[in-house]
Amino acid sequence: MNEDTVEGFLDRIRDTWDAGDASGYAAQFAENASYVIFMGDVMLGRAAIERTHHEVFTRWQKGTRMAVKSIDVRMPDESTAVVTTVGGIGKGSRIGFDKFQTFTLHRRREGRWECVAFQNTKMSRRSKRAYRA
Repeated sequence: MNEDTVEGFLDRIRDTWDAGDASGYAAQFAENASYVIFMGDVMLGRAAIERTHHEVFTRWQKGTRMAVKSIDVRMPDESTAVVTTVGGIGKGSRIGFDKFQTFTLHRRREGRWECVAFQNTKMSRRSKRAYRA
């Protein structure tokens, strides 16, 4: 069995966002995942994540691409990873980092990572200077 990697998970998140694929994006999250966005809204469960991202991909963020890069990975045990990333969304050729995200990942039995909890926070000006893309 080939075990999934954290980077493989982040690639799937980015690829499904870039494709505007709400179903594929939501599939990266556990059935009962929590998803908190920087504005302070929460989505509970994969179905809510998919429903909301269908709106995101067809209205507010249509045609955008994602930049995401891990800056810290902590493994409390072999089936759990807490991943801190820098990320951004945009349409230009170069997408700057303007948010920090925390993904709490769980390794399913078949070895694939899925996100059980996600938190997205807007960066301060100081952090934007420190984490330029």
